[in-house]
Amino acid sequence: MREMDDLGVEIKGDSLKDKRILLGITGGIAATQSVKLLRELRRFQCEVTVIMTESAQKVITPLAISWAGNCKVITDWEHGMVGLNEFDGVLITPATRNILAKIVNGIIDSPILMALSAAKTNNTPVMIVPSMHSSMANDPITIKLSGQIKSLGFRLLWGDKKESKFKQPSEITIVANFSNHVNSYLPKRKNVVITLGSTLTYIDDIRYVKNSSTGKTGYEIASKLHRWGHDITIVSGHTNYFNEFELPLVIKTETPEEMLLELKALTKCSIDVWIHAAAVLDYVSMDTHRGKIPSGNEKLEFKLIKSKKHLEEIKKDVEGSFRIGFKLESNIKLKELISKATSFVIKNDLNAVIANRLEDLHAKEKNRAHLILKNGEHFALSTNKEISNAICKLIENN
Repeated sequence: MREMDDLGVEIKGDSLKDKRILLGITGGIAATQSVKLLRELRRFQCEVTVIMTESAQKVITPLAISWAGNCKVITDWEHGMVGLNEFDGVLITPATRNILAKIVNGIIDSPILMALSAAKTNNTPVMIVPSMHSSMANDPITIKLSGQIKSLGFRLLWGDKKESKFKQPSEITIVANFSNHVNSYLPKRKNVVITLGSTLTYIDDIRYVKNSSTGKTGYEIASKLHRWGHDITIVSGHTNYFNEFELPLVIKTETPEEMLLELKALTKCSIDVWIHAAAVLDYVSMDTHRGKIPSGNEKLEFKLIKSKKHLEEIKKDVEGSFRIGFKLESNIKLKELISKATSFVIKNDLNAVIANRLEDLHAKEKNRAHLILKNGEHFALSTNKEISNAICKLIENN
């Protein structure tokens, strides 16, 4: 394999592919993170133009920015007035309190502010990432400015408070949320509920039976859909997979019963798509022992009873929505897997199912899963990435 040249990046996704993005860098110390940010933007295949304020150039050089973005860097007023061009998205990070005040008050004393004025006129998606000391961020004037920025239709993304500062979020978090904002302007964006992770049932107050799902597949699907501008709600069981950025709404549940209650509550909302990726226990404890079962016995017996099927329980309440189930089997031939999955789709009135065999999950030479549609078509999917891509296309085409 040919080595990547010094300017190259490894492609991670396509959520910004072929989009023209304007990055504005102002004079906060977080401007030092712009190199990482530009590399991350390029990993999602956008074309970047950068405008730097005069104060930003005192923190980091235009040469470093030009290398990281492999792009044109505007440092002052220029004859081409590039900021007036139509872009697919504008990202301002870091954003100082000074730039927030100028945006609200309509001041145009730099190419960045001219570009933001043009973006507002063109209805271009704009995301602003402030970074400042907490005493300044908590100033009532800053709070008022933040509200006024939002009223302009711009999105604000604040980082976590650390060391008495609201620091800039990671480049991964910024690009994921910027992708979501830019793509939310596309047609056919959906409200999506995704279940993921494993569920458990208690034997006594400290012991439980649990399945081994990590939540990785569900989170990868959710991340893909989020980057493409869909509105995601996650109903999560236990997970031991940590997503590379925080998704906006994650509802934590433990047991199949708790998860079902949350799903029933969500049926009252306007949900377009339901994706059932969680590993819900087929059997739950019949009688949970109060306290702790004494240890020392040679044998411990407990009874399990069949649990309620979530797909069946909410079927009537979600008629008209697009529904995708997951089905795991083991020790069966592929033909039988497809047959069972097709019956599963029909029985539960699904639009599609992702079906796989336990023995294939960690076999590199095997397909990761198979997508079976309501019309009987089925497709082999070799990786989690292919699963996420297929689900994204299904949702957007329906």
